[in-house]
Amino acid sequence: MQVVLSTPLAFLVIIALAMKGPFRGLWVFMATTPFGVAAAFNLPAAGGASIMVTDLAAMAAFTMLWLEPYSTSRLLGTMRPFQPGFYLILLILFSAVSAILFPRLFAGQTEVFGIDRSANTSGIISVGLHATTGNLTQLFRILLDGFTFFTLATVFREAPDTPTVVRAMAVAAFVNVALGWLDVITGMVGAGILMEPIRTANYAILADVAMAGLKRMIGGFSEASSFGYYTLGMFGFWLVYWIRATPSRLAGWALAMTALVLLRSTSSSAYVSMAVFLVTLAAIAVARDLGRSVERRMLALVIWGAVGAWLAVLAVGAGYALTDSVKAFLDRALFDKLDTASGIERMSWNVRAFQNFTDTALMGAGLGSMRASNWLLACLGSIGVIGTGLYLAFLGTMLGAPAPRDDRDRAAAIAGLQAGCLAMFISAMLTQPTPDLGIIFFAMAGLAVGLSRGAVVESLAPTRPMDWFRSAL
Repeated sequence: MQVVLSTPLAFLVIIALAMKGPFRGLWVFMATTPFGVAAAFNLPAAGGASIMVTDLAAMAAFTMLWLEPYSTSRLLGTMRPFQPGFYLILLILFSAVSAILFPRLFAGQTEVFGIDRSANTSGIISVGLHATTGNLTQLFRILLDGFTFFTLATVFREAPDTPTVVRAMAVAAFVNVALGWLDVITGMVGAGILMEPIRTANYAILADVAMAGLKRMIGGFSEASSFGYYTLGMFGFWLVYWIRATPSRLAGWALAMTALVLLRSTSSSAYVSMAVFLVTLAAIAVARDLGRSVERRMLALVIWGAVGAWLAVLAVGAGYALTDSVKAFLDRALFDKLDTASGIERMSWNVRAFQNFTDTALMGAGLGSMRASNWLLACLGSIGVIGTGLYLAFLGTMLGAPAPRDDRDRAAAIAGLQAGCLAMFISAMLTQPTPDLGIIFFAMAGLAVGLSRGAVVESLAPTRPMDWFRSAL
């Protein structure tokens, strides 16, 4: 085990969670999620794998819940048949089987683009299917996703406190924004070394990359696309929460600041995903409000959004035609993306992923055996039709979790969390190399399901006391 500069941060987080617990310490946990490349420690003996600060936070929160009274029955309550947790636990079990058995069962039957670290040192290469450390690291990641979801879904089903969730999301958003601007400012003045204490993972960190003369914003992540993926999730939450909740300055500021860094990220996948997400959100809103009165804030947003989009198109078109720097930026970020060597390489990953799917009798090559550049193809190529079906069932039931009609702020928080997950899923469909959607995705999913189920439990037994649980908070 290799101790790094961010190791003390991991210990502080664990101590804070141990003192506060997963409910009152939610803001502590969420504050760690923007530190995407801050390692708690590295493991040279495991191919240089990194255990992140957020990973330890997820394990600590799950452990705190496990040590509380009746933890087994409470967790089983989150796994009730045909609820999101039910499909997720089946997905985790199937992923474990695929990671351990499939690379050996189908060894030599297909060629994969490997994701093991020994290959990554010289780039992604095509190799025959075989068991690698990537199978174990990806299995570890899906287990962490499960720990995160089950912890938060269970805790907030039993104590569905909306302000706690909103404050924690605000902490995550503001920390992410601060790290984004700190990255840009330190890069501009040549003080990038100040970011080194939180860039300790064994990843390739693209901190000095510019696009058309503009430094790419990566914040606490390894590259602009990862920063954009996280920020897009925050943007989705705050946009919907701001629209649907009681008017709040906190929501307005969080939305404005998150939107600004999302636009500044220079991530082409984030830009495209943002546009698709906004169109999808507008379509959902129109379908939901069809035949009913439309909320004034939603109507204003649609009108001004349409006007703003039209003016933005005109401004971008004029800038592209008249200004060389704008033309160079847009060509690099959007228009020439698929013609680059990187774009061509990523398309070849997707073609090979589908071939892995068919070569393994639709079962997949095993979690962690291959990579793609599209979430769906990554799932099909690694966990096959069964695992992908379970994953989609989890996503569908989570996104369809009902919100209470008599609590405006809770309904807004649930819808916002689901919107954040939807935005990240749209981005994953464009670029995600593995089935793992990330701890922040499963944190928002767990909070959405917890608040939703909590409302159902309250409606069924509004006078049932929860003193034994609340006293432990």
